[in-house]
Amino acid sequence: MAEITAKLVKDLRDKTGAGMMDCKKALAESGGDMTKAAEWLRQKGIATAEKKAGRTAAEGAVGSYIHTGSRVGVLVEINCETDFVARGDLFQELVRNVAMQVAACPNVEYVSTDEIPEDVVEREKAIEMGRDDLDGKPDQMKTKIVEGRIGKRLKELALLEQPFIRDNAVTVGEMVKQVAGKTGENIQVRRFTRYTLGEGIEVEQSDFAAEVAAMGKAA
Repeated sequence: MAEITAKLVKDLRDKTGAGMMDCKKALAESGGDMTKAAEWLRQKGIATAEKKAGRTAAEGAVGSYIHTGSRVGVLVEINCETDFVARGDLFQELVRNVAMQVAACPNVEYVSTDEIPEDVVEREKAIEMGRDDLDGKPDQMKTKIVEGRIGKRLKELALLEQPFIRDNAVTVGEMVKQVAGKTGENIQVRRFTRYTLGEGIEVEQSDFAAEVAAMGKAA
């Protein structure tokens, strides 16, 4: 198996237009073989997705999903380049799948890690830096540990980083790229909103046992 160097990853990226992480994964799956890695990317529909990412995507659809019991609802907007693709079964299936994914991931708040505000990142860093298990560790080691934890935490907040609920072998982001590759268009998840029944409503909690006891005394 060939060593997967940064140059090998860059060469594959230049050849296919796929993202760096996708190229690295393709090379790992293909034992470092450039030709097989390019074929792997084509099979996944990723090879040309990155090249389309700069093109304007102003069409698309707003999809919805209501979970069984009507306690959780989701609205999601996904964009593509043409109305023709937006009306197609492949795109409509993607919209439904992403909406279901949002419903299944209550901790997800942003589409991608790039959208997470800097103040949220700094807050998470402060929380991690203050953890007891880092006491006494050298500053360099502490910083490295915190960076790893922060990276993991930010991915937990981002929709595109989540394992797809119907196929844990791919992330939501990879699934979107696959559809982009198959349709030949730039496809972007733009935004989503999750509604949870009763969220934000303060409900007065009553002590039923105390009420019964009080009624007994009154009698």
